[in-house]
Amino acid sequence: MNEQTLNLPITGMSCTNCAANITRTVSKLDGVTNANVNFASERLLVDYMPSIVSLDTIVSEIRKIGFDLIVADEGQDEKDVEEIARHAEIRDQMQKFIVGVVFALPLFIISMSRDFGLIGSWSHAPWVNWFFLFLATPVQFYTGMDYYIGAYKNLRNKSTNMDVLIALGSSVAYFYSLAILVLPGLDGHVYFETSAVIITLIKFGKLLEARTKGKTGGAIKKLIGLQPKTAVVMENGVEREIPISMVKLDDIVVIRPGERFPVDGVIIQGRSAVDESMLSGEPIPVDKVKDDMVTGGTVNGEGLLKFKATRVGKDTALSQIIRLVQEAQGSKAPIQALADRVATVFVPAVIGIAVITFGIWWGITGEFVPSMIRMVAVLVIACPCALGLATPTAIMAGTGKGAENGILFKRSEALENAAKLEIIVMDKTGTITMGKPTVVDWIPAETSRLSSNELLTLAASIEKGSEHPIGKAIVTFAQEKGLVLNDPINFKAHSGFGVAAQLGDSVFRFGKPRWFEQESGMPDAIRELIHKLQDKGRTVMVLAKDKDVQGIISVSDVLKPESKQAIKELHTEGLKVVMLTGDNLQTAKAIAGEVDVDDVEAEVRPEEKSGKVKAFQQNNVLVGMVGDGINDAPALAQADIGFAIGTGTDVAIETGDVILSSGKLTGIPKAIKISRKTIATIKQNLFLAFVYNIILIPVAAGILAPFDMFPEFLRQLHPILAALAMAVSSISVVTNSLWLYNADIR
Repeated sequence: MNEQTLNLPITGMSCTNCAANITRTVSKLDGVTNANVNFASERLLVDYMPSIVSLDTIVSEIRKIGFDLIVADEGQDEKDVEEIARHAEIRDQMQKFIVGVVFALPLFIISMSRDFGLIGSWSHAPWVNWFFLFLATPVQFYTGMDYYIGAYKNLRNKSTNMDVLIALGSSVAYFYSLAILVLPGLDGHVYFETSAVIITLIKFGKLLEARTKGKTGGAIKKLIGLQPKTAVVMENGVEREIPISMVKLDDIVVIRPGERFPVDGVIIQGRSAVDESMLSGEPIPVDKVKDDMVTGGTVNGEGLLKFKATRVGKDTALSQIIRLVQEAQGSKAPIQALADRVATVFVPAVIGIAVITFGIWWGITGEFVPSMIRMVAVLVIACPCALGLATPTAIMAGTGKGAENGILFKRSEALENAAKLEIIVMDKTGTITMGKPTVVDWIPAETSRLSSNELLTLAASIEKGSEHPIGKAIVTFAQEKGLVLNDPINFKAHSGFGVAAQLGDSVFRFGKPRWFEQESGMPDAIRELIHKLQDKGRTVMVLAKDKDVQGIISVSDVLKPESKQAIKELHTEGLKVVMLTGDNLQTAKAIAGEVDVDDVEAEVRPEEKSGKVKAFQQNNVLVGMVGDGINDAPALAQADIGFAIGTGTDVAIETGDVILSSGKLTGIPKAIKISRKTIATIKQNLFLAFVYNIILIPVAAGILAPFDMFPEFLRQLHPILAALAMAVSSISVVTNSLWLYNADIR
């Protein structure tokens, strides 16, 4: 059986070490070829062989180590099941936080007021410490139970995570205070408020972190929100509303103005303007008539339409876009490797530093309690979460920003490497140009009595029965202009030259200029015009009545409207642009001159394109390839980053690393800008995370204690302040990633 890919939500993780633990567990299973857990998106991306390992086995192994996969039962909507599970998890955490606040707040106020002498002598009565125990215990073992469970699961699996640090730090303060209270002969200050406030603050920080993490995945939620829940289908001439999951291929679907298309299909009745900004990022509606394709998630304008469903369920374009974005967000960027290596040794190192801190201060001062407080501060302030969130939250925001602009990064590696590109190689036909011949000029000879439209009507009438692409282009163009064509008589093709036919009482010839060059009926002005148009890369055809030239029509594969602007923006970003084409050098140079590319490779056969890309990659130069056809697939695969035009073939799209669903070249400079801003954000996040730990762990350990110039709260950093700083570190990293959504990529 072929390899399958799953992208499923996970619950129960508290930090990046949890994600690493699940990744290791799943990767060890026979039949699993690749596994990665993204802590920011809380999803597992796994490639596996169903003939060797089943989904049930994967789920079972994950549950054994204390986590869970959200798997929808048959008939259930996966998105609804995940949403219910996530909401239940947040409700549970919120309930525990509220309990923490209810008990920890009065405990903190009374305890601090007693310490600062703000309340009466009654606060020193023995029963007050027992009251503190009463207030602290629900916080320690209800609000904080998740940390104990998480620590136990990880230690059982010979791993450590943030839960270990929090459970250890808060337990030291709680159980030391309990010992003071219950053991005879011990006397001293109790620190129940320290353990309770630490747990409550960290729970609050995790709730805020979950909320801001959810915003980094906002693009996915927007895309999912584009899918209607129901569809109206025609059954035996009667309209019936059914769940979208029940729509089948070839069903006739009715769509009214203002509604979203539930599935992909082809219009069979009606006309309208459709908002396709979901695909292209462009706000201007696209006119749709019979036989035009429509895409699920796009919005119908003013007309009532009926269309036949051609792709439903997971096969719709929107479902595939959602899958691609989820897989990109779930994959691991190379830049994350450093953070992963640090995270694996981080918690054991912090525990070691905390123990050393305790030993040094106890040895220097001989005082147990201040040494213990410093140890607790080190345990609490150190957090691998900021380090683990630095890369994936930025990747999620970057891929989301791309999706909103019709740019789909298939892998996070592509998002990272696009920033490093130095050369962009572009196919010409269908990429820089429209990919189909179009009439550009239709000019009567000065000696002719024909108007330009009469000239076009005659040429199109002659070509009416032709199968040649140029002839069909001329016929289509004339019909679009509303010209009435005549049926040709005695149509005859002259191989290599053109066609001849009788229209009315006259015989006309229409073909290549060399068919007419030796005839005296060719005016000099027409000859000069033909050469000028050919120099611009246009294909010129001549119309003659008997031997008298009546005029010329030029056909060209015209530029896409945005090509010149896109290449200009690439130059602004510092990239070299090369055009690659199988066309002749003259035509290639003419197109190149119009769009101002830096270099031209012409007359390149399809099988030679990947070799040309490889040649550009010499000396470790990173090369991006842009293409839309089957013949571009090898070059797209060879390039460091393959940009597939979304309106192109499935093969090109499957091979590319970045899909431009809008089909517009302006998506390439936008993709590069998004990549560069994402990498800049990741570096900022990693800097924040590393600097936070490098600076604050020594501060918690007491490195500033000998220096009177620093404020007391830094010289003796209290564990409560340490807990607050830990929460702020994670939130600051996620918030910094959210700024990507506001980045200007115009």
